[in-house]
Amino acid sequence: MKFADSEFEPYRLLTPTVEAIPLVCDSPHSGCIYPQDFQTILPVSVLRWAEDAHVDALWASVPRQGGTLLCAEFPRSYIDVNRELDDIDPNILAEPWTSDVHPTEKSRLGYGLFWHSVNGRPMYDRKLWVGELENRISTYYEPYHQALWRQVNAAVERFGMVWHLNLHSMPSNSYAALEQDGGKQLADFVLGDRDGTTCDPTFTGIIEDYLRSCGYSVARNDPFKGVALVARVGQPSEHRHSLQIELNRKLYLNESTFEKAEGFDALQRDLTGLLAHLRKFIQSLL
Repeated sequence: MKFADSEFEPYRLLTPTVEAIPLVCDSPHSGCIYPQDFQTILPVSVLRWAEDAHVDALWASVPRQGGTLLCAEFPRSYIDVNRELDDIDPNILAEPWTSDVHPTEKSRLGYGLFWHSVNGRPMYDRKLWVGELENRISTYYEPYHQALWRQVNAAVERFGMVWHLNLHSMPSNSYAALEQDGGKQLADFVLGDRDGTTCDPTFTGIIEDYLRSCGYSVARNDPFKGVALVARVGQPSEHRHSLQIELNRKLYLNESTFEKAEGFDALQRDLTGLLAHLRKFIQSLL
């Protein structure tokens, strides 16, 4: 991670280096460039917990398999593009919001559209002004969403379909962080299709079967079902399929230092194999 000393592009867009297929992938939470106006009181060591560190690197082979990879450059603790625009806790505001807000359970836990705590630790020693938050929306949130939708719509226009992978990592203590049963064993991968509503089940099954063949444990929609991005893109009746993939950080990351761990290279190879497998499946539909 680094703190920006000037303005920067809100995302990176990596396009196919081989014949394109209608596969659009996005990593909305791997950004690690912290904007100048991010006046949080938390130390870097705590803030980094919110990052999906190195997820963009794990999936770097997407363009080599004909897909598009969109990666946020800013951190989700600054603004979370995987939230709806009204998922705002009014208690963090110094003044009323300009429209109705509908905070979800995510906001209650501290990580709605605008995070206000990390691991229970407050991010700010003040209330936040509407103007500064609106700037985050216009400078980071909206450009990211516009870029994603351009790719999704272009794929549908060209191929008549799109397959979208929303890429994340999850802390190995996710059940406890979500205030759920801390005794449950978190899977290596969690596939989220909002209980089967955002994606052709064949696609989800192909991914699950491949990951299990590599020796990983896989769960569906437990404890993560997919949030705003999957819900928006995933319209199977319109040939728009969206699946969230959460991978357990213990597989590849030192969760204390956020450096790549010994398992990084092996996991990256397996994900490259998965993408090659998906390329064949998608090509069979064209």
